[in-house]
Amino acid sequence: MFKAEHLCHLSAEQQAFLVNYKLHSLPIYQQLIKEQIQLVTLECDHYPSNLKQTSRPPILLFVQGNLEVLNRPQIAFVGSRTPTAYGNQVTRHLVNELVEQGFVITSGLALGIDACAHLAAIESGQTIAVMGAGHHHIYPKRHQQLAQRILETGGALVSEFIPDEAPQKYHFPRRNRVVSGMSLGTVVVEAAAKSGSLITARHALEEGRDVFAVPGNIFNAVSAGCHSLIRDGAKLVSCTADILEEYELLIKNSSQNVKKELAGSVLLASVDHDTTPVDVISERSNLPMDKVLIALLDLEIQGMIIAVPGGYCRVATHSNNK
Repeated sequence: MFKAEHLCHLSAEQQAFLVNYKLHSLPIYQQLIKEQIQLVTLECDHYPSNLKQTSRPPILLFVQGNLEVLNRPQIAFVGSRTPTAYGNQVTRHLVNELVEQGFVITSGLALGIDACAHLAAIESGQTIAVMGAGHHHIYPKRHQQLAQRILETGGALVSEFIPDEAPQKYHFPRRNRVVSGMSLGTVVVEAAAKSGSLITARHALEEGRDVFAVPGNIFNAVSAGCHSLIRDGAKLVSCTADILEEYELLIKNSSQNVKKELAGSVLLASVDHDTTPVDVISERSNLPMDKVLIALLDLEIQGMIIAVPGGYCRVATHSNNK
């Protein structure tokens, strides 16, 4: 039976919330450990600092994957679920260049622009998928493989819903506020006049975040929402520089460390909480053995992994909470 004392690292208010939020009927803590889903509360060092600064941050997040990416600079991408070839092309182009500058790409794991942004990001960087359901209900189902690839490349799957929570219509606006809340800015690519992507943009505006919109074909209704955003003050994006110029200081300060961070994060994602042989880590991370051994030593010094007979184990991060 799940009891509040199983989560003694939480405040009394957070414990009461959890116990009243269906968790009393589930062996939830053991389930999270078994499935490597980590509970990140407002008091945890890994809780996204940008999201914490919003007016209604979730009390807790369920996170599977690399916790380190949660506080790296993020740009959100949202848009049509049925994009044109132009929309896909623009998204891939912008994402590729933003990843080169060290940004993590955040989106909602939906069809269309969301999926395009995630796929482009994992080619050379990392991405965060914020879900409108629990981790047992990857939605849409066809994105189960995409979700796995996000984890394998050092990204993260984030949800404010318990693992068994099925997708509901009212979940997705809540997901949208997390997408925009975690990000420095939100890029909208091909959104119709009544698109759900505009909800994400509105959340970003309400929190004082940047909103970027890509113009499209004036004869195609799929671009009407973007044109409306531009008319109302969103920044028009004609090239990646239009986004990057808003974050010049941030890029300058982080560019020296980003390659090392990316390699370390991908490597950490290749280490299980059970014993993982070094050759398996090398194969998963697609890194040569000599670099793997050096990087593993760095991660061990940082306390993120431990050496055990037969390989390495990732250290559980629940104890890192304040």
